[in-house]
Amino acid sequence: MAEDAILNEQRGSARHKRQLRSELRAQRMELTAGERMRDAESVARTLLDQPDFSRPGYVAGYWAMAGELPLHMLQMQLHPGQIWCLPCIQSDLGLRFAPWHPGDELVANRFGIPEPALASSSQLDAAAMTVILLPLLAFTRAGLRLGMGGGYYDRTLAFRREQLAPPILVGVGYPFQERETLPGEPWDVRLDAIVTSREYIRCSQSN
Repeated sequence: MAEDAILNEQRGSARHKRQLRSELRAQRMELTAGERMRDAESVARTLLDQPDFSRPGYVAGYWAMAGELPLHMLQMQLHPGQIWCLPCIQSDLGLRFAPWHPGDELVANRFGIPEPALASSSQLDAAAMTVILLPLLAFTRAGLRLGMGGGYYDRTLAFRREQLAPPILVGVGYPFQERETLPGEPWDVRLDAIVTSREYIRCSQSN
């Protein structure tokens, strides 16, 4: 009976996540290009003012897709000594990161998302990053993040469940993506902070 209850709870959580993802993807896609650019400018200004974001080193961003908040404005204004990187999906379904500058060659991964055309052996581990900026569908102020469901970041950043930053993990999203609670899993890696067009949130790391 206890096992049945656990299984039913897991199924309910999975259904809830699917529904949330569907609703939030649709809401995100309704944003106009102007609205996304406006929020991108605000996020860039906010991040560049944060002490968390001022350290030299590798900064991992992402290539915005499906209404995600774009980061190219931030990339063009990095602090001295910071190097922009993009994630690259590996055969083990984890991520490594490759430095990239506008004009460098890109290739499309299995999802059609551009990645730097750099051999895996020349890419960098997540632990080498100073800051990792993560896209999201929803977040809580306690640092829970709902992504697209592939688990790439959770697999890659599992080591952060046992140790403090670096890398500093910063979720990037729109204000409407905030939720009071989200269904969590044992393998979830919590964010250190979230940035939106309204504020920079240092996560409480509580429920």
